[in-house]
Formats: sequence, structure tokens, C-alpha cells
Amino acid sequence: MDEPLRLDQDWGRLLKARQNFHLDQKLLRMTVELEGHSIQVSMKSCVVCKLFIIKIMQRLKLFALICIFSLSLVAGAIVVAGLNDKIADADLIVVPGNTVAADGTPSPRLQARLDVALQLFHERRAGLIFVSGGTGKEGFDEAVSMSNYLTKNGVPVTAIVKDSLGIDTSATAKNAANFMLANGLKSALVATQYFHILRTKLALERNGIKVTGAAHGRYFEIRDIYSIFREAIAYIAYYAKS
Repeated sequence: MDEPLRLDQDWGRLLKARQNFHLDQKLLRMTVELEGHSIQVSMKSCVVCKLFIIKIMQRLKLFALICIFSLSLVAGAIVVAGLNDKIADADLIVVPGNTVAADGTPSPRLQARLDVALQLFHERRAGLIFVSGGTGKEGFDEAVSMSNYLTKNGVPVTAIVKDSLGIDTSATAKNAANFMLANGLKSALVATQYFHILRTKLALERNGIKVTGAAHGRYFEIRDIYSIFREAIAYIAYYAKS
């Protein structure tokens, strides 16, 4: 037999269902609001990140401009100093090595260095010529090639000092300094490309050698533009290291 209808229970169930419905709606609104809030927070975060990146990029651009400007100043100073020869008497002339041609003779750039060294030697500015270099990809000893060129142009073998371990400017300066100190020599002239003079002088001075002057080889090429800025970077690095 069916239970009698109890209005109080049914009414209670209806009230509870209505409360649950309103609760669900409230939770839904809270979820939407929370989701909306999280979206706003995410959008704000994106804007902040974008502004931060823009500031970083602006600072990087400013830093790059400062670096380029500073490098240009150093490059300019290197060119000006290198093109203004200062000639004075010394104990020997230091000639750093460079590329040797495929036939074993000095390249035009290296020959220009040797020619200015020849001029200084014939003017009796120094009694010795220190030629320094390594073995290049051509397979020739730069120091030997340089020495052969000098002897063919009137320099006695006894007036030439060969250094086959001068693989870079630092090594050339160190080896020249060791030879000079061992033989009681104190001063040197530098004969090299104009953009290479400042760093060569600095390297010799760091090794205790007095550099009385320098003369640049009369050889210019488009590649000098690259060489000037490369030398500027190398000079700054060498100066900072020293």
C-alpha cells in the first residue's frame, strides 16, 4: 500500500533543491569571476613582460652603440699613431712576421715591413734586425723567408736575428725581449703595418724593452678596414690582460 503524501517532506526537498541550485549558480559566477580575474592577471603579466623585454632591448642597443663608439675611437687612435712614424736610434729593429707567398717569398704586406726595416738599417738607425714569425699554412718559416729577403737586399747575415717561434705578437715581443736582455740590448724600433704598431710597442714595453720609435710599411689594401677594427679589439684585450 502506497505511503500517504507528506507535504512537509516534499516541501523540504524542494527548498533544499532550490538552495542547491542557487549555490551552484553562485559557484558558477565565482568560477567565471575567478577565471576572468586570472585572465586579467595573465594579460597584465604579458604586458609587464613585454615592457621588461623592451627595456632590456633598449639597454642592449645603448650598450652596443657605446661599444661601437668606443671601438671607433680606439681604431682611430691606432690609425693616427701608426701613420705618424717616430724614428730614433735603437739597438735593433723588430719586424713581426706575416703571410708568406706560395713560392716562399714574403707577401706584399710582409715585404712592406721588411722594406721599411731595410731603410732604417741602411740609415744606421740600428745594427740588428730581429725577424720573427711562425710557420704558416703555406708551409714556410716566416723568419727564414724574411731573412732571405733581407740578405738579398744587402743586409749581412750577422746582422739578422731569426726567431721561428714568433707565432703571434705576444710571442714575438717575449722572444725579442729575451734575446735583447741576454745580449745586453735595451732599445728597439718597430717596423710593421700602421695598424699593428701600437700593440707591438705595448707588447715589447710589457716585456721590459724600451721602444724608441716605429715606422710603418707603405702598403695599403681594402682588407685594412677589417684589420684596423680587429687590431682595436686585440689592443683593448691585450691592454686589459696586461
